Amino acid sequence: MRGADPRPVTLGSVSSPTSRRVALLTLGCARNEVDSEELAGRLTAGGWELVDAEQDAEDADVIVVNTCGFVESAKKDSVDTLLAAADTGAKVVAVGCMAERYGSELAASMPEADAVLGFDHYPDLAERLDDIVAGRTVESHTPVDRRTLLPITPVQRPTAAADVAVPGHGWGPRVLRTRLDSAPVAPLKIASGCDRRCSFCAIPSFRGAFVSRHPDEILAEAAWLAEQGVRELFLVSENSTSYGKDLGRELGGADALQHLLPRLAAVPGIARVRVSYLQPAETRPGLVRAIATTPGVADYFDLSFQHSSESVLRRMRRFGSTDSFLELIGRIRSLAPAAGVRTNVIVGFPGETEADLAELERFLTEARMDAVGVFGYSDEEGTEAAGLADKLDEDTIAERVARVSALVEQLTADRAEERVGEEVVVLVEQAETEDTDCVGRAAHQAPEVDGECVLTDADGLAVGSLVRGVVTAAEGVDLVVRPVEVVLEAPARPAAVSAGGTR
Repeated sequence: MRGADPRPVTLGSVSSPTSRRVALLTLGCARNEVDSEELAGRLTAGGWELVDAEQDAEDADVIVVNTCGFVESAKKDSVDTLLAAADTGAKVVAVGCMAERYGSELAASMPEADAVLGFDHYPDLAERLDDIVAGRTVESHTPVDRRTLLPITPVQRPTAAADVAVPGHGWGPRVLRTRLDSAPVAPLKIASGCDRRCSFCAIPSFRGAFVSRHPDEILAEAAWLAEQGVRELFLVSENSTSYGKDLGRELGGADALQHLLPRLAAVPGIARVRVSYLQPAETRPGLVRAIATTPGVADYFDLSFQHSSESVLRRMRRFGSTDSFLELIGRIRSLAPAAGVRTNVIVGFPGETEADLAELERFLTEARMDAVGVFGYSDEEGTEAAGLADKLDEDTIAERVARVSALVEQLTADRAEERVGEEVVVLVEQAETEDTDCVGRAAHQAPEVDGECVLTDADGLAVGSLVRGVVTAAEGVDLVVRPVEVVLEAPARPAAVSAGGTR
């Protein structure tokens, strides 16, 4: 049942609603999840009560939908979620990447949304929701190319960034974040934006130029997450290999990430640190060594290859080749033979020939990666690739996606089979019940995007504990693991977990 209609209370000349309940729904990537928890922190600090978005949405006065605007399917999912939220009778506010990218255009096409707010609204979101519930008009966001808001030269950005709203940045010593679930793993943002100009990607235009967070700010948030019962930190950004290039030599410069990793791994209560979103052309030997050999850092390499044919990569405005990528993977495995390696690839890019596709298949076959996401190319408005010639028709792209997906399914299953007999350390994320298995992830498995481990004989294993075990079987990319010993007991959980939701 929906809460009572808000009744304005006059405080001087300002009217504020008496009922201030808000639900958060999150779509898209782990970066959006962090942004939602920042918004939750800002809203609770502003006097709003969080309600569970999945179970109690009808009790909310406002539903805030953190949208994704990356590809067409994500945009459709965002629109569908906004429409479903409107059906509850609550006020509906769109934020996130789709809202930032389209702003007033989205607002005009979707009257069901009471407001479409961009990143510049985040610092004052509690006040804007007060306005919306009280019936005051809030002007929707007007999009700009956010790359133009910061200096071109990275080292000039830290000072200028203080005047630009960048989600997850500039909190200072106080952690402005409220957890929306009790999972033992949490994303931790180390940077925002991207300076690369991949011809198929629109993200930099609405996420902005690359900006690193200060190491002390990241470490403070890591310590806070550990206090909330988090065991694994999942470091996220648009491009983690650029971390530190704008911080100056005194903070490590371009090598800042390899210096930050051991400091994060040493945070009391944190058992594992995982790095995501690595660009192969920027993955330097020192960073490879740090990820592969630092105790407490998962030997896991999330490498954005996208393709391996040199001609396709050049049209993508990227660098590399099959042989250079295989050499990088070889260096990784020389340091950590059991390291996890995953990637995403785009097939059907404009001008892709059968020879290009065969080159990609050669790379995938020889690379022996643990997980590969396969995506068919589609035009994304505002990108260079949308104007390229030699477009492939939809049927050809679909056929190539099916062909490469079948190959990947077999290759990743074979790679999982190779792990039978290996010893792994599993972070338990779901305890065993009468209806569910005990499930967790090993070092080579990231949340949601990779496979998982099913632990047998797992009675008594608690969420958040780390268990050493032996792989006894593989089922596709998933592993069956027999526990040997608990190497770290589950942490004490916080007394209460804030309400919220993701999708």
